[in-house]
Amino acid sequence: MDSENQATIAVETKQLRKVYPYGKSEVEVLKGIDLSIPAGTFASIMGPSGSGKSTLLYLIGGLDNVTSGSVSIFGKELAQMSDSELSVMRRREMSFIFQFYNLLPTLTVLDNVLMPLVLDKQQLKENRQRAEDLLAGIGLGMHIRQRANELSGGQQQRVAIARALITDPKLILADEPTGNLDSKSGADILELLADINRKDGKTILLVTHSMEASEYAGVHINLRDGEVLRSADR
Repeated sequence: MDSENQATIAVETKQLRKVYPYGKSEVEVLKGIDLSIPAGTFASIMGPSGSGKSTLLYLIGGLDNVTSGSVSIFGKELAQMSDSELSVMRRREMSFIFQFYNLLPTLTVLDNVLMPLVLDKQQLKENRQRAEDLLAGIGLGMHIRQRANELSGGQQQRVAIARALITDPKLILADEPTGNLDSKSGADILELLADINRKDGKTILLVTHSMEASEYAGVHINLRDGEVLRSADR
């Protein structure tokens, strides 16, 4: 693949395998996954429990090591990067949204959103207004001084999304982001992610077991027993 084409591919996996030891034997969770996801795509990764969908997301995000095969993010193969290079990529080029928010409960909403910049040792003064604008844009402008544990589940997940956006990442990896929410709050979060994809062109990979949630995505990847059954545009 030439460099021009590589730049348009956000995520590429080639014969991606993941095997975990299990007693004296092994469990093959992913069995040679081949994916090519263009930049700007909102893709859902669906499958029943045990299908390997969260494992796939963690390998794409560099949170776990592959057994064999490769993962490339915007043309950069993760296995060829040093630990420090991979850490910088995770802080600046990709962001994660998880089911259980992972907010610091006693910090304010604003301070939670700014936390990735603190960890990246960036100046906060010039980014504080951006954080406030992000929160206002997702309907939390009146809550920036509240502690995270004073918010509803849906509001906390919105804070987590603002936190994911503060670094202006190219790639957002969302693992069951609505799994801990009621149906209305979940639909609001999915609509927000779809809006971010449409307006900002962010590449989003959404892991879900819900057919309703997957309908918000434009590309659907279905896993079963560690293999891709079907990948289709809608």
